[in-house]
Amino acid sequence: MKTKSILILLIAAFSLTGVSCKKFMDINFSPSFPQEVSAELYLSPIIYQIANGYGQDQRIINKFTQAMLGYSTDRASYIWEQHSYPGGISDVGGVMWRMVYFNHGKNLENLLTDAKATKKYEFAAIGFAIKAFDYQLLTDYHGPVVLDGAYEEKRLQFEYKDQPDVYKRVQLWCDSALYYLDQKSFSDNKALLNKYDYIYNGNMERWRKFIYGVKAMNYARYINKPDFIQNYADSVMKYTALSFSSEADNATVKFTGTNSNNSNVYGQDQALLNSSYYNRAGAPILRYLTGGVRGDVIDEAKSSSDPRLSRMLKFNADSIYLGAMPDGRAANSAVPAVGNFYMFKNKTDFPIMTYSQMQFIRAEVALKKGEKAIAHEAYLNGIRGHMTFVNKYTQIRDENADETLNRTVITNPEIEAYMDSTEVAQTPEELTLTDVMGQKYIALWGWGGYDIWVDMRKYKYDPIIFRQFEQLSGVQLFHNDYTYRVRPRYNSEYMWNAEELEKWGAMEPTYIIKPLWFVLSDY
Repeated sequence: MKTKSILILLIAAFSLTGVSCKKFMDINFSPSFPQEVSAELYLSPIIYQIANGYGQDQRIINKFTQAMLGYSTDRASYIWEQHSYPGGISDVGGVMWRMVYFNHGKNLENLLTDAKATKKYEFAAIGFAIKAFDYQLLTDYHGPVVLDGAYEEKRLQFEYKDQPDVYKRVQLWCDSALYYLDQKSFSDNKALLNKYDYIYNGNMERWRKFIYGVKAMNYARYINKPDFIQNYADSVMKYTALSFSSEADNATVKFTGTNSNNSNVYGQDQALLNSSYYNRAGAPILRYLTGGVRGDVIDEAKSSSDPRLSRMLKFNADSIYLGAMPDGRAANSAVPAVGNFYMFKNKTDFPIMTYSQMQFIRAEVALKKGEKAIAHEAYLNGIRGHMTFVNKYTQIRDENADETLNRTVITNPEIEAYMDSTEVAQTPEELTLTDVMGQKYIALWGWGGYDIWVDMRKYKYDPIIFRQFEQLSGVQLFHNDYTYRVRPRYNSEYMWNAEELEKWGAMEPTYIIKPLWFVLSDY
């Protein structure tokens, strides 16, 4: 792990300047220092940056979805919960942009170039899979982004492309990844993959399933378009079926947690959730876990029929579970922090795509198609899958925890009791989109904020579908509407690319409440 940590720091240092590794080495020529970096040496730092970039910006998304909120009354915290942003010279919310164009950027391009040239085709497949995933999340987050020419030398101004173009390119990169998966490499790369692949340790069939997962997510973004059933729905069904078959296939970034260099980005050492801006579990997750998926919420709950409550959330000193409310309301100060618990520990994996997520996407689209039996099956699979997911994080112990983590896993009787309860739709006929989205919110809480926010936006924060989301109005919404996009990164775009921003209306403060293309019902 020491070698891996050094590589992370070395290549991350190159990325921080926006300069490629090759250019850095050309300037600092040394006969004893290699002038070309092999594909495998790029891979582990690139994978680390997925968790880092994803994790940092998800803190902002959590405020929009009310998954996690703050208790600080600082404007820099609560302004996001009012669906705006601090304004001015601030890169908060721009880490994914930096990750795609700088931390990955030329490094990922160099990985692909070397992998193809040396016939290390597994690395080429992984590289294209990551690139597709990067741009899928980036455009879902920001809307129009730089698609072409981003890595050309001596350029500061770039043209944006809107989501239709980006979505098509994501599919092309997925197909490229699948193509290289089927090619025969020049040599056996199993040892290199096991060493540098922090997600699947070289299990290429799981990478194949991951690629299918990206394709499923991509096609699902067309759900509001008039030709969705005709042209896209079957593709979602196909690729969710080909994707993860159980929680064992989940894509997670691995961490050993021996120090801050190799600890989970949401663990105590990295401290991304330690701030009073970000570390309070929001009211919706508590409401969903205490009877609110289909029934009535239990006020000041100490227990629940949902066995996930005690494994996912911490209770207050008086054993009462509390949920934070938006915009820094005083009650938030009493809500316990999420750190050192559930998936928020140094030694745990950071999820980026899961089986239960795929199943809920499948259930949603099957409902749209009118295939209620298939939807119900996927919905039940999603709930059961998430129980397995929770157990994984319940079983992991953290020696640095300030409490005894001898928490028992969710037992089969507990699972069956919940599955037979009124919180779960028992028949295909009674299943609704509200049921699916409530369970999906629970399953993605804590890590899958990007997809939760996609759902909330494509259904325009509908209070019927998202029944536990705290509806805001008046002064609670800074621009009198909910946010649909985050502005591009300030220091690269507003400093150097203002002319392009003007074309898209991104210089206006209300740009962020303009619905993205995937939200619209036409082309």
